[in-house]
Amino acid sequence: MEITAAMVKQLRESTGVGMMDCKKALAETNGDMEAAVDWLRTRGLAKAAKKADRVAAEGLVGVATSGTKAAVVEVNSETDFVARNEQFQNIVGTVAKLALDADGDVAKLGEMPFPGTGHSVQAELTEAIAKIGENMNLRRTTTLSVTDGVVESYVHNAVKAGLGKIGILVALESTGDKAALSTLGKQLAMHIAATNPLAIDASELDQDVVARERAIILEQVKESGKPADIAEKMVEGRLRKYYEEVTLLAQTFVIDGETKVADAIKNAEKEVGAPVKLTKFARFALGEGIEKVETDFAAEVAATAGVK
Repeated sequence: MEITAAMVKQLRESTGVGMMDCKKALAETNGDMEAAVDWLRTRGLAKAAKKADRVAAEGLVGVATSGTKAAVVEVNSETDFVARNEQFQNIVGTVAKLALDADGDVAKLGEMPFPGTGHSVQAELTEAIAKIGENMNLRRTTTLSVTDGVVESYVHNAVKAGLGKIGILVALESTGDKAALSTLGKQLAMHIAATNPLAIDASELDQDVVARERAIILEQVKESGKPADIAEKMVEGRLRKYYEEVTLLAQTFVIDGETKVADAIKNAEKEVGAPVKLTKFARFALGEGIEKVETDFAAEVAATAGVK
């Protein structure tokens, strides 16, 4: 029987097991979904399936660099306690290094061989779920690279080298002194960790976000009762202020509290000895965008005990 991608996807979603193991299970059971689940269970691979619906919003962000390339990953767990587990930390650190060759493709990263195990990254996570007892997932990854320059990294709230709550990558192109360029990159990364810019400049902002912000400002201005021509100037003025708040180059550099980031980069060119261009940045904050379920623990215990 032909094993389709849809069948593999269905089995993966129902068990939390990696794609390659799901494909093998289906092949071994001639495409019988229930038999494939049992096949995985008998080999200890589906022990974690019942935990797969738990919200995993804790965990660690990991970064790794190699020459002119760097990667950042987010691996989630259910509790911060697991983030302090040495086994989990070692997994995330290894996954971050592997991500250098995944080119930002999280599915590709999940199927890459995990060193020294004979199985994939996803399978290693599945085994860790069974051992540690919490849901975990490889959520996202990205890589940055430059032709000539540096990609600097920074981890905020680090629990050990390259692992923490917020991971930043900054790509700087320049033919100048790499040590000076690295210092600038580290400062910019720390700035990004603190200010969370949405884009490098206004041209890179999501236009839907800009349109929504403009609409909000317009409604606020309308309520002021100003004439249309003045109201339009007020809208444009407030939009410029918005751009200064959310675009990296227009922000005030947190390192000195005075200079705009664009000017700080320009000033640094004297030390670097050549023009510097900030080409890209990435900022991963642990759990951002994940909807956390608030639970009433007392009510949960009472329900379990059958107390009304």
